[in-house]
Parts: sequence; structure tokens; C-alpha cells
Amino acid sequence: MKNIIKTYNVLSVIFLLMFVSACQDDFLDRPSEDTLALDNFYSTDAQVQSATKALYTRTWFNFHNKAFFAITEVGSGNMFTYSSDVNGMVNFSLNSTDPELFNAWKSLWSNIAQANTLINFLEERVGSGVSPDVVQNAIGEAYFIRATSYFYLVRLWGPVPIIENNLDHVDSPQINTNYVEDIYTFIVSDYQNAISRLVEKVRGANYANNGHVSKGSAKAMLAKVYLYLQDYPNAKLYAEEVINSGEFKLYGGEELPSKTFGDLFLYANNNNEESIFALQWKASGTYGTGSNCNTQFGYTSNVTNATYGGVFAPSQDILDIYEAQDLRRKETFMLPGDEYPNILTGDGSSLIVPDDINPQGAGAGIKKYVVGRLNGDITGPVDAWGMMGNNTYIMRYAELLLIHAEAIMGGAGVTSDQAALESFNKIRRRAGFSQGQDYSSITFDDILLERRRELAFEGDYWFDLGRIPRSQAINILSNQNRGDSVTAAYYTPSESDFYMPYPDGDVAKNPLLLEPPVPYY
Repeated sequence: MKNIIKTYNVLSVIFLLMFVSACQDDFLDRPSEDTLALDNFYSTDAQVQSATKALYTRTWFNFHNKAFFAITEVGSGNMFTYSSDVNGMVNFSLNSTDPELFNAWKSLWSNIAQANTLINFLEERVGSGVSPDVVQNAIGEAYFIRATSYFYLVRLWGPVPIIENNLDHVDSPQINTNYVEDIYTFIVSDYQNAISRLVEKVRGANYANNGHVSKGSAKAMLAKVYLYLQDYPNAKLYAEEVINSGEFKLYGGEELPSKTFGDLFLYANNNNEESIFALQWKASGTYGTGSNCNTQFGYTSNVTNATYGGVFAPSQDILDIYEAQDLRRKETFMLPGDEYPNILTGDGSSLIVPDDINPQGAGAGIKKYVVGRLNGDITGPVDAWGMMGNNTYIMRYAELLLIHAEAIMGGAGVTSDQAALESFNKIRRRAGFSQGQDYSSITFDDILLERRRELAFEGDYWFDLGRIPRSQAINILSNQNRGDSVTAAYYTPSESDFYMPYPDGDVAKNPLLLEPPVPYY
């Protein structure tokens, strides 16, 4: 068995390991939350519903732990770091031997392998007592996860192999990449398959019921994909279907005025009304089930539950993008003198940011996803590695509103359409601006900037830069101060820097990754 596995690339190995684990005795007793077991175990609706928890957590860990932020946030100029394991994108020097690059790659393929397992085998491996609707909803979740994983792969690497069933490639693990346009066709198809199977929801205050994706989640992500494809009519259509459904609400907006933007990132508010899709973390006794953001982002061990902190810091460039009255600034990054009553420090007192705050020489610290020392429902539990259970957003309703505004703009440079303005201005009102300060017209640059402000440190700005004309993106990046608070630094990316190199290890096992892509359809 060892000799066989050595010849397989990571895409096949992931599935084989999961398939073998499905036969082990432990998986005959109860459904696992971090891997899938497809055998005669699934005899009730509850067992099938519990099985899909695996799609939201542990296989995402290696992507999320460092690589997600090292590529998207450092690369986009939102974050800065000197830490050698995550600083390759500061000057666009990330190479194919980078361990975190490989972590991102293998994590996304692991998601796809798990989703393929459900899509291909669940229906034939459930008992007669399981509701067909429950089975179809579970398969819909798998289609959603596969589409989302491919959406990341195609934006990070461009051409990649399309794999619908990992077992098809066990005997021939060397696989060609496929055209980017074919991958997007595949993504659209998967989201449509998800929409046809997933249940409809209206997300209320019972957050425990909101963790899994719904028909509205799939429509929202499909609207985003259509935006990337510049298919503005379909982006508008799906965005408006979600808006009109009433499933999601703006947290701290006009419908939920008792909440705030900062409340979005507290443990007690996991799976709130604004959450469209979030990774579901849990502080447990198993490494890789919790979120490490509090430690990676917290500027010092004084506000983390580990022996270190401040791996990432705000860039010098992002410090200047917020207007003075914008409430999001203080909830996005910390400046000297900022007070945070809910963040406990090492001596049990609330945090008042000191004048000498200086993680990575930045003179400021990240606030978003930082919840501090153990503090009841503010933080939730913490595990032995200092990791916590606060979710990571992949998509929020606020982003959907900005997608709606941009879709109405339809590729033009400006719009004064009232529906677009309402969606755009709702975001700004939640951020502390009055109705009297509403925009009467908006440009594409307004939307791009508002997306950066709203979604900073959530992994989106790099992809926003990747979907605008290359010359424009290069101009933005080359004019950013990508140094620390003392020494400015400027770097100019090349066009090839917008796609990541394939990891060396997988290229050695599958040289076809470096060959020109082939059609899938």
C-alpha cells in the first residue's frame, strides 16, 4: 500500500485516505465532524445532517490557518509581515516551494474530494428511513463546497484539473489542467445544482440553525461568480432574488439596529443573520479544528491565548483608507489609545491600546477577528494551541449588497440608479454615516474602495484586484507603501504574479500541470 500511495498525487491520496478511514470501526459508531464515512451507517436523517459538518471545518484548516491571509491580504497590500513563512507576497516573491502555498493547494483539493464523496456515493449508501429531501440537501451542500473550492482554485492558480470523481483517476493520477472558462462553467453548474437541492431558510436569532448553507447562500455565491464573469444581468438577478427573499439581514443595519459591525466577529454571534457562508471552527482537543486568527492577528501575547501574537499586522497603505467617522476603522485595526472593553488582557483588564503598539513594525494592530483572552461568550472556549471557535466569513450579506450595486452599474463607470444607491448606502449607514451623507451617484472606484473598507482582512481584496484590468491593478499595487512604519517600500508586480505557481511536489508527481490546459467540455 505504501508503494502505491507514493505514486499518487495529492488529489488521489486525499480521497484514498478518507475512503479507507470510512471502513474503520470508529466510524461505525457515530458520524465524524471532520471526515466523511459512507457506509450503511447513515440510517436516519440526523446522521446524514451531521455528516455534512465535515464540509465546513477541518479540511479548510490548512488553507485558512496562514495561507489564506498570506496570499490574499499580504498580497493585496492590506496586511504586512516580516515573518518568513508568510511574507512572500509582500514583494511578490512567493515561489513553488513555499509550504503555505502547498497547504492552501492541498486543503482546497481535500474539500473537493470530500464533496465528491457525497455527490457520487451518498444516495446509494443511506437507509430507507432517510428522507430523500435530507439526502438531496446534503448533496446540495457538497455541490456548494465543491463550487466554492474551485472558485478559489481558479482565481489563485488559473487552469487546474476538473475532477468530479476521484476514483476515476486512481489508475491514471496524472491529470491535465482545464481551461479557465471551462472551470467557471463547472462552477456555475455546481452552484445551480446546489440551488436545486438546498433548502430555503430565513435566518433568525436561533443561530444554531444557521451554520449550514442554504438555497440563498448558493444564489449569493453564484451572483458573485457572475460578477467575475462580467455577466451583470445574471449577477443582478441572483443578488435581487436573495435580497427579496429576506433570508439575510445587515447586522447593525436598519433591520437589526441593536447590533454593530464589531459584533459580527464575536463568538456569541457565529452564524448570525448576515452570515451567508462561514467556516465553522471549534476549540477542541484536536489540532486543526479551531481558528488561529486571534493569535495570528492579536498584536501581542498579552491579548492572545498563546505564547506569541502579531504574525500579521495592518499595512501602512490600509491605515489611510477610512474616513474619520467610519465606525469600521476601529473594528478593523487598532491604533494607540483605542479602547476595547470586551478584549481582556493578561492581567484581566480591558484593553487600552498602548502608544508603543508595534507588531511587525507597523505601529498598529489588527482588530478584526481578535477577541482577546478567554472571556465567556465574547471569545468562547480556547484549545491547547490558543485556537478558538469564532467563525471565518467567506461571504456576508454586506458583500451581496455591494455585488448588487456593481451588477446594476453593469460595467459602466458610474450609476445613479436608485436600487444600486440603496444597496451601497446601506453599507455606509451601518458604518456610521447619516442618511444625509448618502451618495447620489457612485463610480466603480467607489465600489472597489467600499469593498476594501468593508471586507478588509476577510480575503477578498486580492481577488478584486485580480478581476480588474491588469494595468490598473499593477498601478494600485505598485503605489502602495508595503513597508513598515519607519521604512517605506514599494514593489511592482508582473502580470504573472496574479496567479500562484503550482506547488513543486505536485508538479513532480503530475507534470501535466505545466502543460497547456485542455478543454473539459
